[in-house]
Amino acid sequence: MTRAPLREVALLLGVALLTRAITLGNPIVHADEQFYFVTARAMIDGAWPYADVWDRKPVGLFLLYAPAAALPLRAGIWAYQAMALASAVATAAMVARMARIAGWHGGATLAGIAYLVWIILAEGEGGQSPVFYNALVAAAALLIVGARGGGEKRGFAAMALIGVAMQVKYSVVFEGIAFGLWIVAHHWRVHHRPGRTLALGAALVAVALVPTVVAAGAFAAVGRFDAFWYANFRSIFERRADPLIEQVGNLAGVVLILSPLLAMAVITMARQGWTRERLFLAVWLAAALLGLLVFGSWFDHYALPVMVPAAVVAAGAMGEYRDVRRWAIPAMALFAVGGQALLLSKRLGRGSPSEFETLAAAVGHGPGCLWVQSGETMLYPWTGRCRVSRYVFPSHLGRARESGAIGMDQVSEVRRILAGAPAVVVMRPAYRGERTDLRALVAADVARHYRQGAAVLLGSGVVRVFVRRRDQAAQAVRPAMHAA
Repeated sequence: MTRAPLREVALLLGVALLTRAITLGNPIVHADEQFYFVTARAMIDGAWPYADVWDRKPVGLFLLYAPAAALPLRAGIWAYQAMALASAVATAAMVARMARIAGWHGGATLAGIAYLVWIILAEGEGGQSPVFYNALVAAAALLIVGARGGGEKRGFAAMALIGVAMQVKYSVVFEGIAFGLWIVAHHWRVHHRPGRTLALGAALVAVALVPTVVAAGAFAAVGRFDAFWYANFRSIFERRADPLIEQVGNLAGVVLILSPLLAMAVITMARQGWTRERLFLAVWLAAALLGLLVFGSWFDHYALPVMVPAAVVAAGAMGEYRDVRRWAIPAMALFAVGGQALLLSKRLGRGSPSEFETLAAAVGHGPGCLWVQSGETMLYPWTGRCRVSRYVFPSHLGRARESGAIGMDQVSEVRRILAGAPAVVVMRPAYRGERTDLRALVAADVARHYRQGAAVLLGSGVVRVFVRRRDQAAQAVRPAMHAA
């Protein structure tokens, strides 16, 4: 590696550390990350995803978290966040590399920096799944865009990376299809042999599906294929849509975040001449946008995959045109500052590590099991208390959109949990999209059988800890369903 790339990587690492410093070591950066960590830790203790801890994410995501989750708790938090930081830096370095391959040398480093700045605006400050799979997809794209001649070996390697990325999140399939079609189209242009081209396409698909097939086979081997199939595929289509007004608002936020990067990408494509490499990057960007639009809901982190190809293509405008650089660099600086303000706001709203420690102390370490009806799933490993349901992520039992989409009737499962008399119940304030009838059901049971042990300020809300009354606990306690 030459000195210039080494200096560039050092610069990108510095930018990543500066932009993410506020969140490092925080165990409650985002509800999703907490759950991935909690599930990975449960797997280490013998639990099976989908059967013992339910979610619809691919098992590869939890396996990715497993090395960090195997460490002592606080070290594990630092470890998964270090892994996420390394993934972000690697992705940024590949963004810069692809920009140079496309001929946009002047804006290459800026493009890498732009990626690191923009992901902070879309929940990319920690270990959201796209932070990890973006690196895999970028590596696959780099293999293709850097290929000379046929590049079929690189094509198979790229599709293998896509296959691994799909086991982090299935939405990668759109980019994978685009990559596969690109490789097949190039082969057809060179050889014009239908049979051989079709065989290549089938082989590329097979390579990409290997990790998912292996995962399915592993669950089938232990008699859990039905749980795997339902969680990974069927349940996705059974989940209800969010209210239209909420979806439109989410999409507007995503568009606002992406608009500067996309504007620069459009300028590049409008003003630059087309080469094979640049055309591929444009196809990749279109596929990433399609993947964003198709899934709906449009939470901020859904924009993260788009930021990789958008940053690469934006390099052309940032590096070649003074009129663009005059506003692009100040805009990047403004977004960097805005990102830090956003992280501070989230910390104030979601809670600080010290507030979480206070909450965990209020829950205590036992005896008896814990049910986080709504709140921080990190409380399970932090307190060491056992779980009472495989539906550990509170939204699966509490959100209206999940009704009929988790393989279990929400009301029946909540009643079963309450009948099991967990020793401690944790409830955050009501949230948008929550089933009010279920909250009322839980509140009524808590009023009859529990006393409030603590009310802890966590961010902008008060989390209440309810402890089973001793006389009723003695009558109702039963063995835990799962160990924490």
